[in-house]
Amino acid sequence: MKKSLALACVATLLSLSAFAGEGFLKGKILKIDMQDAVSERGGSAITLGLGGLSSSSSLSLLSIERALENAVDDDDIAMIYINYDHFRVGMASAEEIRGFLQAFSAKGKPVVAYGASLDNASYYLASTADRIFLHPKGGGALTGLGTTQFFIKDLLDTLAIDIQLIRHGKFKSAGEMYIRNDISPENRQQYEELLGSIWGGMVDEMAGSRGKSSEEMMALVDGLKLSTAQTWIDNGLVDGLKYRDEMEDYLAHLFGTDNPADVKTISLKKYIKDLDKGPSSKKVAIIYADGEIVRSGSDVVGEKLAHQIASVRKDSTVKAVVFRVNSPGGEVVAADIIRREIELLGKVKPVVASYGSYAASGGYLISAGCERIFVDNATLTGSIGVFGVVRSVGRAVHKNLKVNMVSVGTNAHSDMTSGARPLNEEELAWYQAEIEGIYDDFVGVVAEGRSMDKDAVDEIAQGRVWSGKDALGLGLADEKGTLMDAVKYAAGRKNLKKYRIAVYPEKKSLKDKLSGKEKSDDNLVRIQDLLSPGFNTIARMPYVTIDSPKNTLK
Repeated sequence: MKKSLALACVATLLSLSAFAGEGFLKGKILKIDMQDAVSERGGSAITLGLGGLSSSSSLSLLSIERALENAVDDDDIAMIYINYDHFRVGMASAEEIRGFLQAFSAKGKPVVAYGASLDNASYYLASTADRIFLHPKGGGALTGLGTTQFFIKDLLDTLAIDIQLIRHGKFKSAGEMYIRNDISPENRQQYEELLGSIWGGMVDEMAGSRGKSSEEMMALVDGLKLSTAQTWIDNGLVDGLKYRDEMEDYLAHLFGTDNPADVKTISLKKYIKDLDKGPSSKKVAIIYADGEIVRSGSDVVGEKLAHQIASVRKDSTVKAVVFRVNSPGGEVVAADIIRREIELLGKVKPVVASYGSYAASGGYLISAGCERIFVDNATLTGSIGVFGVVRSVGRAVHKNLKVNMVSVGTNAHSDMTSGARPLNEEELAWYQAEIEGIYDDFVGVVAEGRSMDKDAVDEIAQGRVWSGKDALGLGLADEKGTLMDAVKYAAGRKNLKKYRIAVYPEKKSLKDKLSGKEKSDDNLVRIQDLLSPGFNTIARMPYVTIDSPKNTLK
């Protein structure tokens, strides 16, 4: 450990040599412009808004990690220059990218960051740079993480809409918005501890990068000491103030020239495009489960993904698999269909899991049986619990529309899913028993997959959401690591020295989407799920409370 620390210190000194005037850099600048959003899989999209059609694109996290890893040993890349404005990266992805930037700097190559607006997310990434610069009229604040939850029971009572919540797990808060007008003590506890765990890790890393203690950094946040550009300078969190033209001159100086046009640069997007994918016929497959788990639609469709997993199992050129999960959960049956195929895959090939922003509830269920689980500190995981919501609108229709709903059936409970009336005690008991059975199966799957006692799993389950950092200590995950760390581990399980990374399912092109070749009823499904008065058994995290970490990084 001492030797590694000493080497890191030497590398840092070497990386600062150009700043100290001891030598000029030679090669190219790899420019990272955070205007390119980062997503799990990358791609292009067209959206319809008030201003008409607009297009957007994103880079895949995998391609960025491969590029940064390659840049570390690429003699043609002399430094990395980051524009941290317009930051559009999830917290867990930022954590992974930050690690690769640290590796680049530790190699003796400088990282420089510049922009006009700093906040929790952008400074977390920028703080790993050897030099941070800020626009003279820029600024910002570090505020800590927070989440806002909405409770609509009073509104539903006003409209006479009856909601019944059936669940197992005192921390399973997804349905609380319908039945409460304030946050429950358990829900408050889990989010305070969850956000505290993630923010504490961020503060430790930011403070360490700037030679400060975590206590000093927290004091700056709590005291709102950061605002104008000068306050960032005064508190030692940035190194200088420069206009963009001055920044260009500064970079030119590092390369020993007075003319910025003489400095060679390559964008991250272009560098990614130029990367050699490798000729090897041996593959490490990355199977993505990115989105809500559903029976039909365009997110993680149970049957479709299971079919893809089965094809990977039968493909002799695929030697090992990384199951990349970035899902808040979803429908129970769809999740179990996927889980079963992952189980079958694991019997013939090494399968390791890598978690993105979240792998919670159903997202955890489908991957709990993988032989090793990699997480980021900021990953949201766990949420081992089940809930169902029954909506009845009979009173609402009569009160607001003066329409009576009358049900006729063959048996005593023929209309219990019609939505015309609330469930009676016998029907509630029936549904509760179903929930209990699903929860018991869920706990059993986790216990078997993680080699834990069921009682021990139940103790940390109850629908509670954990940070990846805490999940490691609880036995819900094995190792802190990036997507590429998981790929390397999987390759090592088969002693692969040369291999090609193959990504599944294959992404549809924008042309296919526009031509209608990729049909989707996802919006219809979600609207039906929202409006259907019947019973929906789901095991997912609440979108309204913590859609993704970036919602808390304002």
